[in-house]
Amino acid sequence: MLVGGIEGGGTKFVCAIGDTSGQVLHRERIPTTTPEETLRRSVEYFQAQQAARGEKLAAIGIASFGPVDLNPASPHYGFITRTPKPGWSYADVAGAVRRAFPDLPVGFDTDVNGAGLAEHRWGAARAWQTFVYITVGTGIGGGGMHEGRTLRGLIHPEMGHLLLPIRADDPLQRGVCPFHAYCFEGLASGPSIEKRWGQRGETLPPDHPAWELEAHYLAHAIMDIMAVLSPEGFVLGGSVMHQRQLFPMIRAKVAELANEYFVHPRLQNLDEYIVPPGLGDDAGVCGGFALALGALEEAQRV
Repeated sequence: MLVGGIEGGGTKFVCAIGDTSGQVLHRERIPTTTPEETLRRSVEYFQAQQAARGEKLAAIGIASFGPVDLNPASPHYGFITRTPKPGWSYADVAGAVRRAFPDLPVGFDTDVNGAGLAEHRWGAARAWQTFVYITVGTGIGGGGMHEGRTLRGLIHPEMGHLLLPIRADDPLQRGVCPFHAYCFEGLASGPSIEKRWGQRGETLPPDHPAWELEAHYLAHAIMDIMAVLSPEGFVLGGSVMHQRQLFPMIRAKVAELANEYFVHPRLQNLDEYIVPPGLGDDAGVCGGFALALGALEEAQRV
């Protein structure tokens, strides 16, 4: 059985075909231009793959950048809502796919919730029922899972917009988020690193002071989330987390901030509490597969 997955990002959409084990069988990267062009090309990808394989997909899942509307009763269900991405506010992402494939179940969630579901099914969070997946890249997002289900409330968690105090020695005068002067995304995303130091993070050496400051902000956000949700662990993904020297720095700073307040055997070894994705850079697109399988399972129950 084949499923389709979309990892919808602010710079690219990754469309892929996979199986029920989460294996990526084929993928294509589509630049995120206008909603009309990007979604048209995404639909054409799946139509072409079905024709080439002579086999219909069982379902399609969309793990989208946001914010998004996840309320099935809302007239904007499946839409991106207010986003800093020009032209994408109130784009009907799920609707475009549903109209093209009216006989297929279509799953829809945030990119981080999707990645969290994939890590729970096939990756680093298989042993956890309650955990948080955070992606740190062009933006910052966090997806929470409780007892195997993604966290939703009035809308969905916006962990990237936790308000953090700017450190006194930070070269930035203000974070890069257009909505909040000093939020997690505005102070610790890839664009904030570039604005602060005048070059992209991947060009900075591992011992650059950028990474100690980055670990500082990441640890403060993790500490806040620990205090609110008490997860069994954190999975940290995204392009910025390719800097693997960040992990020991973050763990050390979290331990310092916690100051032995949280008492649990699992917290004695943060190497197993704050971890990279087991699926690597495929966590996002595998999130699309996980959402597709979830939508298929839901359709079969009805």
